[in-house]
Amino acid sequence: MKRVKNSYMATVLLALFGLVLSPQVQGQNGRNGFFHIDWQFNVPLGNDFAGVASGWGMNFEGGYYLTPNWGVGLFLDYHTNNEYVSTRTITLNDHSAVTMDQQHSVFQLPFGASLRYRFLPDSFIEPYAAVKMGAEYARTATYYNVYETRDKSWGFTVSPEVGMSLYPTSNHMFGFHLALYYSYATNRSKVLVYKVDGLNNFGFRLGLSF
Repeated sequence: MKRVKNSYMATVLLALFGLVLSPQVQGQNGRNGFFHIDWQFNVPLGNDFAGVASGWGMNFEGGYYLTPNWGVGLFLDYHTNNEYVSTRTITLNDHSAVTMDQQHSVFQLPFGASLRYRFLPDSFIEPYAAVKMGAEYARTATYYNVYETRDKSWGFTVSPEVGMSLYPTSNHMFGFHLALYYSYATNRSKVLVYKVDGLNNFGFRLGLSF
């Protein structure tokens, strides 16, 4: 239920983000403005708390090419990774311990600005390389029995990305989007005896380009 709630709230934020950007993008020539909406698959790296890959994510990005090659934009995406931890005994301090199974969860919501370079402007296939930087909100939680322990944090995020848009029409008003990305965020959190020091991820995005 928590994962569904997080996804619903993030989707609402993404929709608002799209409404803000869409007038600017649609008001430009389709070859100059860009807007992506993607499904996202995310793989955590070096995360012992919730390290299972998942497809519980989406990505929104929009902007404008200032020159035929160089573009700037804004991005917002979210993702949730979960991992089940089988029953084990955890020592909380020198005087207490508890035996239980758990469901670990990490929810990430990065947003900020992007800079990109596209290699083949106005072609049927437009490959590009980009870097994104901004802030990230993260929510780290563990669920056990009917209880929940969580920690919320803010950090700085940076994410290099390579991708391409494929346009079936000559006016580039509609197409398909594919991207590979790596991301790092400085968020730190502690839940029970578990510590998270930085969030590393890689993955891919599939969606639509406008």
